[in-house]
Amino acid sequence: MSGRFITFEGGDGCGKSTQVKLLAEYLQSKGIMPVLTKEPGGTPEGQVLRQLLVTGDKDKFDAISECLLYYADRRNHLNKVVWPALKADKWVISDRYADSTEAYQYYGYDKRVDISVLNGLYKIVAGDFKPDLTIILDIEPEVGMRRSFAKAETMEVKELRFESRQMEFHQNLRRGFLEIAAREPERCVVINADADIETVHRQILRIVEERLGV
Repeated sequence: MSGRFITFEGGDGCGKSTQVKLLAEYLQSKGIMPVLTKEPGGTPEGQVLRQLLVTGDKDKFDAISECLLYYADRRNHLNKVVWPALKADKWVISDRYADSTEAYQYYGYDKRVDISVLNGLYKIVAGDFKPDLTIILDIEPEVGMRRSFAKAETMEVKELRFESRQMEFHQNLRRGFLEIAAREPERCVVINADADIETVHRQILRIVEERLGV
């Protein structure tokens, strides 16, 4: 079976990491050993960039600076993790990919970065490459924020730089993900992440089975 690239997207606190793990366990039960990764931070170099991007003062970078850092991480991630795994016919599941950059840096910041800039950067970094399937976990921003801050209580390093932004940012973010999904229905599927973990997992499995034949 040839490799597949599945990405999980959504606002903060939507439960991506939990659902990535559950999907990986399901695929393993089917004899598929997926590569689990994330953006930013899917490589050792990316871990350094991740600490710059998701911790500290929410205003330490402007939107364009963030875009450039995310795309530096993405290029390294594709070259070192995603593309080699797919070439070896492995499945790759990534916690965030390019849709997050568009949602956060374009929609979240209320279009302070022109979409042509984002599209141009993507073309330079990834060409025509896209995920085979993108699961967008949709949740009310207020619910997601409560989850994120509760989770942060148990984290040694507080990754709350974006969570610290005003609710309007997170509402714009949600709208962005939904607009991306509406624009590319052949790739993206929106799932209600406010349901319980098992219900969300079953919905994801149904989509993966329908779209990718597992």
